[in-house]
Amino acid sequence: MTALFALATSLLWGLADFGGGLLTRRIPALTVVVASQTIAVIVLGAIVIATGGWTEWGPQLWFAVGAGLVGPVAMLSFYKALALGPMGVVSPLGSLGVVVPVGVGLFLGERPGVPQFAGIAVAVVGILLAGGPELRGAPVQRQAVLLTLLAAFGFGAVMALISEASSTMTGLFLALFVQRVTNVAAGGAALYVSVKRGGTALPEGTGMGVIRASLPALAFVGLADVAANGTYSIAAQNGPVTVAAVLASLYPVVTALAARMVLHERLRGIQAAGAGLALVGTVLLAS
Repeated sequence: MTALFALATSLLWGLADFGGGLLTRRIPALTVVVASQTIAVIVLGAIVIATGGWTEWGPQLWFAVGAGLVGPVAMLSFYKALALGPMGVVSPLGSLGVVVPVGVGLFLGERPGVPQFAGIAVAVVGILLAGGPELRGAPVQRQAVLLTLLAAFGFGAVMALISEASSTMTGLFLALFVQRVTNVAAGGAALYVSVKRGGTALPEGTGMGVIRASLPALAFVGLADVAANGTYSIAAQNGPVTVAAVLASLYPVVTALAARMVLHERLRGIQAAGAGLALVGTVLLAS
């Protein structure tokens, strides 16, 4: 179950990142974050009401609040980095955040077997190589790397926090709802400050028209990200966090493949080799 839900997480995060990266090429990144998460809040609110999830209210929800505060910073940094592109380079570097939940799991006493330790090492190397490391180049490329590293550790912190925010399915719905409400509040405040300082909330020339046209894509990004948080929480609660975190961090491979198929970004030899290593690591982790 841990492997299944963790791999589902990587698929959902990979597709959400791809969609978010495309949207930020037409819409300001903060607006993408706030709009997509607002849609998620509406859907999750309905689910919480329907399932009676509000009865699970308790101190553990502070973990969800923490994840909600860190999440917008990580998402904004990552979307900006994806917009600078190329996605096949930026996305794998975002997986470095896996060291946060893996470190937490080891600190709490988890001790995977030898095949799992080997799988962790192979998968992480593969994920990094899948991006075709390019740490040198123009200033824009260096900016993309710095933004991605900031996002990576933010994503890792969210993974560690959200896995502690609930212990039941209805409690998970409530935790995700609280996380997203916090996301919208923090992101909305940042958007307000940005506009006050002269930034833009809507694309120049098209305004709300492009937002309305992009609603299906925004909904997909927001709901896929929510679902990924949910499947990761289930994976982490039903097995070793060290295994769940690494398998969930395979999402850069999904993003790179989506960019290859849709945007026709060419995969370098090192990227293809990295994808293969990531798959080998997956098999070792699930063994």
